[in-house]
This record gives sequence, structure tokens and C-alpha cells, in this order.
Amino acid sequence: MWFFDAVASGFQHPTDPGRLQWFRIIFGTVCALRFALSIGQGGWDRLTHGSLSLHLAEQRFGPRPTRLLVSVYRPALIARTAAALALATGLAPRLSLLLVLAGAAMELLYLKSPNAIRYTLLTGSCLLVAGDLGQGLAIEHGASTANTWAQCLLVLVTTDIYWNSAWQKLRSPQFRTGLYLAQWVHVFTQVREQLPYRRQFAVPGFVRRHMGNLTDRDVRLWQLVAAAVIVVETALPPALLVTATMPYAVAVGIGMHAAFTCLKPRQLVTFSGLTVGSYFAFAV
Repeated sequence: MWFFDAVASGFQHPTDPGRLQWFRIIFGTVCALRFALSIGQGGWDRLTHGSLSLHLAEQRFGPRPTRLLVSVYRPALIARTAAALALATGLAPRLSLLLVLAGAAMELLYLKSPNAIRYTLLTGSCLLVAGDLGQGLAIEHGASTANTWAQCLLVLVTTDIYWNSAWQKLRSPQFRTGLYLAQWVHVFTQVREQLPYRRQFAVPGFVRRHMGNLTDRDVRLWQLVAAAVIVVETALPPALLVTATMPYAVAVGIGMHAAFTCLKPRQLVTFSGLTVGSYFAFAV
């Protein structure tokens, strides 16, 4: 298996640099989409005078640092979106990547649960240590050690994300028994018409009608779904590394993330997009 050969050789085992170049394109595209959506979801007015976010920033950092943050905030929103587009198209990729990571890190200053940002920074850092990010939209195939270390690092990050997620779900009785998913869909079914941003959710009507009533049958069905998710998240990383099982693992992974994204499309677009994009790193 190429991954273990690469580790055993001190990351001198040649890999295809095009794998990381594909991920660079996907990374830039996903970040551009996230940054653009954040502007349209109230992000442009986040730190305006009298806003709660401005008040919280002043409490956390003090008046002078907050004024500096406010002065660079909107220009940074524009700059990071442009940098993400440049990264996706291969225009000065390393400089563009640095600007994207800096723009993403800015959100750590005001978001309370920035898990997607941390994952963005982790995967972006994998790209940052790559030796060959490519230029433009052309993908260079061949055998090279330029991206071996970065590719192995991205595999480790994605594996950790999956296995840690599976472990947390396994430790949660509410998720493991299906109760969490059953309650979430039931509550969403009851209040979705009153939600101000209901288009942010895409739970199919069939699921709401047949699995959203919080009956014992519904909970048992969601328990099967929960068990399947735990098994898939555990099995995906090794299955992606094995050439014979990789196509099936990719299909299952895409299907699982599509289902995840139905719950919260705009919030999960970063996680799902980058995770599925990292599948390129599992192939030699």
C-alpha cells in the first residue's frame, strides 16, 4: 500500500502530484463558495455599529483592537474571496493559499463554534507544505516526491476526522440509539415553516413524512441509520487506501456526505466539500 511505503521511505516514495493539484482546485472552489455565502448571510453587516457581534468583540478584545478588526473586516471579506477564486484557478497558488488561510483564520476571532474553520486551516496547511501546487487549471501527472509528505498528511487529517467523529458518535447514547436524529428531524418537521432561513435545510419530504413523527418505529429506523454512519466513518479511510475498494468507498462517502448536507446545506458545505475532495489524496 503506497501510504505505508511512503512513511517507511521517509516520504521519498513517489506519488502523482496531480492528486494534490486536484485538491487545490477543490479547496479554492469550496472556500470561495463559503466566503461568498457568508457575505450574503449577514456577514457583511456583522461588525456594524450597535450589533451584538461588535459588542462581544469589544468585550473580548477591548476597544482599540476591535476598531482595527472593524476597519479591515470588509476589505478582508472581499480579498479572501478573490484569493480563493485565484487559488482554484491556479493564479499565484501559494500566495493565494496564504491569503485564503489568513481570511479563514479571521473567523476564529468572532465565531463561537468554528469547527469548519479549523478543518479548513488543517487541510489548507497540508496544501501549504506541498512542493508542487501546479499552475492554472492544468493537472500535471507523473511520479514525483514533491507532494508525498503533503499527501500523506492530508490522508492522516481526513482519517482522524472520520475516526474521531465515529468515536464521538459511538460514545453518545443519544446518537447511538437513533434518538438524536429522530428528535432533530421531528422538531424540524414541526417548526420548519417558522424558520427564518428554512432554505438552509433540505430534508426530503419523504423523510419528514415517514421518519419524522418520533414514534418507536422512527427511532428504530434512525438507530439503523446511526449505526450505518458509525460503520461507514470507521471503514472509509482504509477502504479509500485500497485500490480494489476505493471506487466503492468514494461512492459511499459521497452518498453519506450528501445526506449530511441535506440537514444543513450551507453550514456543511465546507466540511463535506473538503472531505470528499480529500479523497484524491488517498489514491497514489
